[in-house]
This record gives sequence, structure tokens and C-alpha cells, in this order.
Amino acid sequence: MMNIKFTLNKSVINANVSPGMTLLEYLRDEAGLTGAKNSCGGEGECGACTVIMDREAVNSCLILMGQMDGHEVVTIEGLTMDGELHPIQKAFISAGAVQCGFCTPGAVLSAKALLDKVPVPSEDEIREALSGNLCRCTGYSKMITAVQTASREISHAQ
Repeated sequence: MMNIKFTLNKSVINANVSPGMTLLEYLRDEAGLTGAKNSCGGEGECGACTVIMDREAVNSCLILMGQMDGHEVVTIEGLTMDGELHPIQKAFISAGAVQCGFCTPGAVLSAKALLDKVPVPSEDEIREALSGNLCRCTGYSKMITAVQTASREISHAQ
């Protein structure tokens, strides 16, 4: 076991963890944050477990807790502020990009990581950002529309 300190959804966490535990396991089993999903069995193939770590979208199933000391993580649960959905979440809902919802948290976080870096991305940049998030329901066009809508909303709010 090892003691680590990291920031999770703006809260400092001191945790005594097995260094081989994945961030996904920690989030779901220890922190009770179930937005990140275990879909591909830790292969990093589906994007259902995507979180933002140090401003980058990452597959939490591939990150070991032994690597987490000093890092910052944002999960889908960390996007809601004062009970209000983030503009990206609202855009996904209004565009009908949620369908079954299984992949939605990861796709929303991939979109957020993109929009934090590129406030007005091209369609190709959006497609690239979402390329690691597999979805069986939407065909991606609704997700692309949602990211474009969120981009306009966030740009107008600033």
C-alpha cells in the first residue's frame, strides 16, 4: 500500500491505495463515482472510462494509482456546478447525443478537454477528439453537433 495525494473534482484526496489499482477502480469502488464505465476490461479501447487528468482526456482504466500522486482529475460528476449541468452536458442532451448513455460521460469529457484547448474547433478536430470514444447508438453526428453547439454557447458566455 502507498499513500498518495491528488485532486479529484477540486477536492484534495489523501488515499492509501494499492499502487496497482487503476484509477477507474478507485473512482468506482473507493470514491463511489460511477460515471466512468468499465467496458473494455482495461484495454483502453472504448473510451467509456474517460476522465480529464491534468487537462488531458485519458482512459482511467490505463492509469495506475501509483502514478496519481500530485495529479488533478475531473470526472463527469465534477462538471456539474451548483446543481447546474455544464453547457457540454446540456448540448449533448438537446442534440439527442445521449441515446443509451453508456458512452456519454466519456464523450462529454473528451469534448471538454478539446474545448478547453480549442474553443472553436473544426469538425475534423471534434472527430479526432471523440475518436477514442466508441458509441453504438448515435453514429457520432449528434455528438459532433453537440460539441459545436457547446462551443458556440461557451464562446458567447465568455
